Amino acid sequence: MIEIDVDHQIKAVQRNVEARAIDTGDVHVVTVGQSYDTDPEDLWDAVTNIERIPRWFLPISGELKVGGSYQLEGHSNGTVLTCDPPRNFTATWEYGGNVSWIDVSVASDGPDRARLLLEHTFPVANDEIWRQFGPGAVGMGWDSMVLGLAIHLGTGESIDPSFGQQWTGTDQGRRFLTLSGDEWYAAHVAFGEEPGTARAMADQCIKAYLGEE
Repeated sequence: MIEIDVDHQIKAVQRNVEARAIDTGDVHVVTVGQSYDTDPEDLWDAVTNIERIPRWFLPISGELKVGGSYQLEGHSNGTVLTCDPPRNFTATWEYGGNVSWIDVSVASDGPDRARLLLEHTFPVANDEIWRQFGPGAVGMGWDSMVLGLAIHLGTGESIDPSFGQQWTGTDQGRRFLTLSGDEWYAAHVAFGEEPGTARAMADQCIKAYLGEE
């Protein structure tokens, strides 16, 4: 059984919410970041190698090159927009008829340490999910993603996709999801949302991830 230190993992992740104005209009940006005990080259390979991504995330198909399309099994698909190995890539993130964008960066974070920073950008105008659930709607999913990456990089093992589904149904997994939702609530308040509104959104989001609604 994989040992997971929930408190350590929750505290290890940087979370941020901000608003920006880009050419296509106003957007929300959700950022997650974590440092790992590996070098930048290994971290870059872990997040870009189509044979390795399924070892910690989801099965993936397609061509991971500029202009190529990808499909995460049972989840999002998109197109690779830019790639600057071993530092950065950007891609569309298409799910449920909505299009958003991810920007993934890898950098050194000291001797034998590397840092992953992922920005997920959403148009404000048509983001009904944000208005209902707040930033945790995607942020909690990315929390699970960086946890899977931490387990893979820390152990070298592959994680069966069914493990995550099973684990989040345990007391420990449910606590992880709840703490993740609470952290996104705090990031939402720091962004400037009224605390009562942010709390209501976070509570709805946590219930949805826990399968309680």
